[in-house]
Amino acid sequence: MPQQLRWLFVMPPARSASLCCAALLCCTTLLRNAEAQGADKRDPRVQRCIDRGLEWVANTQSRVGSWSAKDGMYPTAMTALAGIALLQEGSTTTQGKYAPNIRRAVDYLCSRSRTNGLIGDPTRDDRYTYGHGYSMLFLSQVLGEEEDEARRKDLIRVLTNAVEFCGRAQTDDGGWGYVSAKDGGGYDEGSTTITQVQGLRGCRNAGITVPKEIIDKAIAYIHKCTLEDGAVQYSSKGGGPRPAITAAAIACLYNAGDYDDQFVPKMMKYAEDNLKSLSNQSFGHWHYAHYYYSQVMYREGGEKWEKYRDDMYTRLLNEATDDGTGTYWTQGYVGPIYTTAVNLTILQLDNNILPIYQR
Repeated sequence: MPQQLRWLFVMPPARSASLCCAALLCCTTLLRNAEAQGADKRDPRVQRCIDRGLEWVANTQSRVGSWSAKDGMYPTAMTALAGIALLQEGSTTTQGKYAPNIRRAVDYLCSRSRTNGLIGDPTRDDRYTYGHGYSMLFLSQVLGEEEDEARRKDLIRVLTNAVEFCGRAQTDDGGWGYVSAKDGGGYDEGSTTITQVQGLRGCRNAGITVPKEIIDKAIAYIHKCTLEDGAVQYSSKGGGPRPAITAAAIACLYNAGDYDDQFVPKMMKYAEDNLKSLSNQSFGHWHYAHYYYSQVMYREGGEKWEKYRDDMYTRLLNEATDDGTGTYWTQGYVGPIYTTAVNLTILQLDNNILPIYQR
């Protein structure tokens, strides 16, 4: 038994609660790292691609701790997505190869927390709810492992305010738009709604209070947007079926605890028909779609996941670029940090590190 675990079990009851908490966090980290080391043995080429990809992400972080898309846009969303990719390696803010990068990312996002609870900067992001949702997701995964008391308090403050902002930003129909309901005149659409729900789920798992009515309204919104064949349409107002949003909606319902939701079987059938072939790019937003569909397939497990995973490994290895600074991907129009962070998230699901992605 590792010394840290032994210390926990023999610790006298008179020791302080904070000491017990620190021990539990330490044990969680040890178990998490052990689980990562016990993940299925990958093809060495895949592992090298992941390792080099993480190096590229770390090397492209700005001095203030952020990453940005093309033209310096969307720094909040890009920083959160990059941070998630680094967390999946097993590092935390205090331990692991990428601890310094994760700390800087956390500090940057906490510094972007505004007085109204929004995590982001609307002057550099005209679709700020994406960044807000991804930031809640990233920071909530950090909170569960954070050993520094001051940083924990700051994370709890930021996430509590972020959840409250989410509640105010939700539309009457239960969704979210690219901006808050007030700023957007009640406009909503599916992809930003999914981002908020997954972020809220991460917060709830980390111990942040999330009002049940917010989640209930969001689930009702997804049901309203689901068509007869299982496709989820763009918005509660219409906009046509979207495979990418359908895959994201399934992941969202799973995150909300609706594993047996009556809508899921039809949604799964529609998603499989449109996404099982990785060469199908007719629907657009390929990386966004498979960011979520890979989470769904991973939870399914078994032969379906293994076939999907192996095909995905082959495709992503073939599309990767390594120029000496690390491995990255340039496909898509948002920018290489977005595509690289999404691809690394998919490639590392088998690590089974982050609670939000676990089976």
